[in-house]
Amino acid sequence: MPKTGSDVIDTLAGIAPGSRLDTIRTLRPEARKHAQLSYLGLFEPRDLGGVTASERFAIAAFVAGLHGRAETSVFYAAGVPAELQTTIAAEIAAAKTSGPYGAYPKGPLSAEDKAGPLYRVADGARRVLGPRLASAFEHVHMLVFHPRDAAPPSLQALLDAGWSTTDIVTLSQLVAFLSFQIRVVAGLRTLASKL
Repeated sequence: MPKTGSDVIDTLAGIAPGSRLDTIRTLRPEARKHAQLSYLGLFEPRDLGGVTASERFAIAAFVAGLHGRAETSVFYAAGVPAELQTTIAAEIAAAKTSGPYGAYPKGPLSAEDKAGPLYRVADGARRVLGPRLASAFEHVHMLVFHPRDAAPPSLQALLDAGWSTTDIVTLSQLVAFLSFQIRVVAGLRTLASKL
C-alpha cells in the first residue's frame, strides 16, 4: 500500500514542507485537513466494511488512469495487488476516451447531448478481476464519462455482482473523492509551474 504518513495531496502535487505552495495551502487549514481526512476515511478506515483495501486501490487506480494523471495513477497503483496490475493497466488503455457523454431529459440542455462508447471489461480481464471489480470498473467508467446516464440498471449490475447498497455508496464516494483530488493536484501542479 502507498505510504500515507504525510498529506496525500501534498505528496501527489510534489509540495515540499516550507515551499511557497505549502505556505499557500496553510492559508486553508480546514480544506487541507478535511481532504486528508476524506482520503483516510476512504482508504484507511477503521472498518473496511464490504469493500476490501485491494478493491479500493484497484478502483482508484482505474479511475486515476481514466483521468490520465500519471502522479495519481502511480500512487494508487502501488496499492494494487501485483497479479492485477497488468490487467488494470490494459483495461485503462481500453477504456480511455473523452467525454462527457450522455443525454439530458428533453429540454434546453438536450442541445448538449453527446453519444459515446459504453465500456465493457474484456472477457479475459473479467476472469482475472472477478465479477465485483469488473462490474465496478464498468460502473465507474459510466460515472466518469457518462454521468448523465446513471440509471437503475447500472446499479442492479453491481448488486448482481455482489456489491451491497452500502458498498455501492462507498464506490460512489471513491469516484467523487478521486475526481476532486485529481483536479486539486492538477491545479496545484499548474500553480507550482507558475511560481
